[in-house]
Amino acid sequence: MSTAISPAEKVDGFTRRSVRKAQKQKRSQGSSQFRTQGSQVELFPLPQLKDATSNEQQDLFCQKLQQCCVLFDFMDSVSDLRSKEIKRATLNELVEYVSTNRGVIIESAYSDIVKMISSNIFRTLPPSENPDFDPEEDEPTLEASWPHIQLVYEFLLRFLESPDFQPSIAKRYIDQKFVQQLLELFDSEDPREREFLKTVLHRIYGKFLGLRAFIRKQINNIFLRFIYETEHFNGVAELLEILGSIINGFALPLKAEHKQFLMKVLIPMHTAKGLALFHAQLAYCVVQFLEKDMTLTEPVIRGLLKFWPKTCSQKEVMFLGEIEEILDVIEPTQFKKIEEPLFKQLAKCVSSSHFQVAERALYYWNNEYILGLIEENIDKILPIMFGSLYKISKEHWNLTIISLVYNVLRTLMEMNGKLFDELTSSYKAEKQREKKKELEREELWKKLEELKLTKDQSHQLSNASSTINAPNDEVPNESDSLSL
Repeated sequence: MSTAISPAEKVDGFTRRSVRKAQKQKRSQGSSQFRTQGSQVELFPLPQLKDATSNEQQDLFCQKLQQCCVLFDFMDSVSDLRSKEIKRATLNELVEYVSTNRGVIIESAYSDIVKMISSNIFRTLPPSENPDFDPEEDEPTLEASWPHIQLVYEFLLRFLESPDFQPSIAKRYIDQKFVQQLLELFDSEDPREREFLKTVLHRIYGKFLGLRAFIRKQINNIFLRFIYETEHFNGVAELLEILGSIINGFALPLKAEHKQFLMKVLIPMHTAKGLALFHAQLAYCVVQFLEKDMTLTEPVIRGLLKFWPKTCSQKEVMFLGEIEEILDVIEPTQFKKIEEPLFKQLAKCVSSSHFQVAERALYYWNNEYILGLIEENIDKILPIMFGSLYKISKEHWNLTIISLVYNVLRTLMEMNGKLFDELTSSYKAEKQREKKKELEREELWKKLEELKLTKDQSHQLSNASSTINAPNDEVPNESDSLSL
């Protein structure tokens, strides 16, 4: 049902975002597979597994798996209520059965298990109901069929974690196609589903050695599309969280492909508009790489400086936080390679008129390890920082920032008082020279204005004299003027 358009909107097509949001009605999302089904199958309850004999249990287990392959439309809240409840109860029973019994996952059951899982969770995700969806502000659209899908995910996890689970058999069914479909589901708006997917993919990565390279490659492709094409993917944070664990397990020395992934994918991801949604996980991955190989520190920091935000203060604060995490694990030899470009950027940050950016940069001086690095390299760092710090101490609008700057200046002075005094004298002398130049410039402009005024007056007198001395035949005749 379309929303009525107000007269104001007819004139102004760019309706305010808050108005557009108010016009939208919230509803749970229905997956495409549930909308396209034809006639539904009515379910009937099967006997309880606990009541069956050991000989009957396996056949009954497979029957229940097949029964749970039937899908229902949860967009219609009143249809198939009895069958929906039977399926929900059956799924609960299957979860408990696999969790509490040994020897129930036999080779012949793998096919039915994977078929049931696939038929329930693999589906085409519908487009977002809200084209202006902002993950930082808007509530996500939840999956309508979650009462069933949640239980299927729980069953899948119990299946993968069961002591009876055999990857050598399961690899016939949990293959590249299965993993590819699983990764596509990470774009679901429902955070509950993405949380399950994260755990499931992590289990698969751990158990299927033959799928590890494929999983990493597909995640790489998802991120590249996200950075350079779509700029939208709901599951970036979850995939990065999995990657953090994967990177932690990389063997040394790091392969070239892993280093390339860091520099060509993870570092450019810092340019994404929605960085705040996954920055914590992204920073963790970067730091994990540096803990594995410290020689990557210089290219990583130079990469971050290259992509440093120019117009977004919130992003600057995030970058400063990540740089501090990197400095916490940096080696002194690597620090010397990046101190100059890094502290030039920090000097700009402490000079920022946005107090949160300046405050976050000044907090570096509360970090004992960073203070030690600064003290070891004070001869290079102090000349870079001094001018900005001294100027802020006199001119910044925020009293908290001024207080922090005084503390930083005091700390730097204690590190090298002689250099501090030299820089102070040099700074004041430079300011005096600038002030003198400014006065000379003002004086020059004043003289130019006076010269221009004198020239204009002389020109006016010359014109007046020419008019008075003009020949009679050039003077207009009063009678001629009147005759006109």
